[in-house]
Amino acid sequence: MISGWLTEMLETDLNKLKNEINQYSDEKDIWLIKGDIKNSAGNLCLHLLGNLNHTVGHLIGNTGYQRNRDLEFSGKNVSRKELNDMIEETIKVVRTYLPKLKDEDYFKDYPAKVGGRETATGYAMIYFANHFNYHLGQINYHRRLVGRTRSN
Repeated sequence: MISGWLTEMLETDLNKLKNEINQYSDEKDIWLIKGDIKNSAGNLCLHLLGNLNHTVGHLIGNTGYQRNRDLEFSGKNVSRKELNDMIEETIKVVRTYLPKLKDEDYFKDYPAKVGGRETATGYAMIYFANHFNYHLGQINYHRRLVGRTRSN
């Protein structure tokens, strides 16, 4: 039951991420850094996808995904289509591996430290869902700050 809830929540949020990326009228604006804003929407998108592919795919699903966190923040000018494809691939990871967890698995140790400490898988998943929404809000703010949006 818990896996179903988490899968639905993360899939909904990944689709919101895709919607945010698709609302930029000029694809270049996805990568715009302006004023005190040091992370572009594109870099935050790469970061969110890297995080889920690592935390759900690699650590839960044993996919062998190799995270390059530095590249999440230094990579530039990935096309909107590529970002959308990456989001779709991450949705598949979430749909494939989270449903394999049983409710009792959420009370077991998560295989990595979260926020610098050992914790249960359930806590880790709540932490990652909150992390996703924090950055999703930043992307929404970034999109509105740079101004132009597409009409969908």
